[in-house]
Amino acid sequence: MQRDNGMGYRMDSETNKNAVVLLSGGLDSATVLAIATAEGFRCHAISFRYGQRHERELEAAAQVAEAIGTVEHVVVDIDLAAFGGSALTADMEVPKHDTVEEIGDGIPVTYVPARNTIFLSMALAFAETRSVGHIFIGVNALDYSGYPDCRPEFIEAFQAVATLGTKAGNEIAAGIRIHAPLIHMGKADIITKGRELGVDYSITTSCYDPVGRLACGQCDACLLRRKGFRENGLEDPIDYQ
Repeated sequence: MQRDNGMGYRMDSETNKNAVVLLSGGLDSATVLAIATAEGFRCHAISFRYGQRHERELEAAAQVAEAIGTVEHVVVDIDLAAFGGSALTADMEVPKHDTVEEIGDGIPVTYVPARNTIFLSMALAFAETRSVGHIFIGVNALDYSGYPDCRPEFIEAFQAVATLGTKAGNEIAAGIRIHAPLIHMGKADIITKGRELGVDYSITTSCYDPVGRLACGQCDACLLRRKGFRENGLEDPIDYQ
């Protein structure tokens, strides 16, 4: 069943094959875009210029969107740097390590307060204006930096928000569905899946503290990324300083 949502289109997420994909330009989000595309979704990519020090990711996101193919790629400006509170948005040092084993268990200073809550909220608004019944996000709870907004419990809770807090969720039986296909996958498995789908990882970037176009090689994101390629018996195709 499809119903008019009052915004000039008809939508039912049971049959709707339009999706919003959060695209950071990193390894995970590129893989998620490839997964959604392979599943037959027409993908509307959304990226954010949020005051991050690593704006190189937006260049990568544009390349990934073009390479894999999207209906559109929208970049939204949100100034989270006005709040600070993170090594990615404020004048704080990004932690560096020599090995993955040195990464701590706590929530690191690279955590951006409420970032995925904000990004998913924006994606919901985007979805309701684009006849979209699905949102894809590349969070995962294995081989990650310990961010609380990357856990399955968070995604489940936000699904409830999407259902309760949107017109689509209140008027359409299935509402807008949140998909996190990488949530239980480690980096090695993500890379394996992406390579099966033809993702060109040489155009992605994951580094928290790049030097120009070069990845630093020592932040949590770089170490976890390189570990994933190493476990696949591969060299990471991007350039490191």
